Amino acid sequence: MTHDRHTLLASAIVLVTGILWGIYWLPVRALGDMGLTGAWGTVAITLATVLLLLPFAVKHRRQLRRVHPVALISIALGGAAFTLYSVGFMYGRVAIIILLWFLSPVWSTLIGRYLMGWPTPRLRIVAIAVGLAGLFVMLGADGGMPLPQGIGEWMALAAGILWAFSTTGIRVKSNIEAMPSTFIFAVGAAVTALILAPLLEPLPSLALAETPPVVGLALLTGGLWWGLNLVGLMWATARLEPARVCILLMSEVLFGAVSAAVLAGEALHPAEVAGGVIVLVAGLLEVLPVRAKTSQTPGQ
Repeated sequence: MTHDRHTLLASAIVLVTGILWGIYWLPVRALGDMGLTGAWGTVAITLATVLLLLPFAVKHRRQLRRVHPVALISIALGGAAFTLYSVGFMYGRVAIIILLWFLSPVWSTLIGRYLMGWPTPRLRIVAIAVGLAGLFVMLGADGGMPLPQGIGEWMALAAGILWAFSTTGIRVKSNIEAMPSTFIFAVGAAVTALILAPLLEPLPSLALAETPPVVGLALLTGGLWWGLNLVGLMWATARLEPARVCILLMSEVLFGAVSAAVLAGEALHPAEVAGGVIVLVAGLLEVLPVRAKTSQTPGQ
C-alpha cells in the first residue's frame, strides 16, 4: 500500500472514529433505559471490552510484562478518563460533555510546560488563553458563575484533565502495541467504573428476559467503540500529522451536538455554541506549532 493510500485510509479511520464517538451517548443511555443506570452501563461496556480483548492480551503477555510501570499506569489512567467521559453522558448534556472533553489539549500543554519542563511555543500559550476563554463563555452562558453544572459536566472536565496526564505519560514511557495497550486501557476503565457505580446508583436488578439484550448491547458497544475503534485510532494516529487528527476528530462534536438535538431535544444556548466554537479553535491553535515543525522537516 502506497504512502498516499495509507494516509487516505488513516484519515478515513479517524473521521469514522469521530463520528462514532459523537453518537456513543446513544448506547450508553440505551443501557440506562434498560435498567443499567448511572455508571452501571459503563461497567457492562468496559467489562465486555476486557472479555473481548483478553485473548489478545494473553497472546501479548510477554510484551505486557516488559512495559514500564509508568506506561501501564498512564494507559490505565486513560481508561479511567474515558469512563468518566462515558458516565458523564448519563448526567449531562451531550454537546457540553464532548466540548469539555475537547479542552484536553489545553491541560496537556500546561502539564508539558509546568510539570515536564517542555518548551512551549507562543501559539500554544495563545491556545491556552483561547481555550480557557471558551470554557468561561460556555459555562457562564446562563449568566451565573462559569462553573460546570451538575456531576456530568464535572466528570467531563475531570476526564479531560486525566486524559492529558495519561497522554503525557504514554508519550514519555510507552512503546506498547495497539492491541495490548487497548486491553490495559479497558482494564483501567472497568476498574474505575466498578468503583464509581455503587457510589452513584444502587445495584440494578434485571429480569431474566432483559438480560440478553443488555449483554448484547454491551458487547456491541465494547467491541465497536472501545475495542475496534480505539485500535484503529491508535493505528491511524501513528500515520498522520497531529493537526489532521485533531481536525478530523472534531466530527465528534458536530455529530454529538446534532444527534443530541434531533434525538434527545438538547438545544444549546447561543453563548454555549459560541464558547464551544472558541474551544475548538483553541484545539486547532494547540496543534499548529506541531504542524509547522513537521512541515519544515526534510522529505515531508
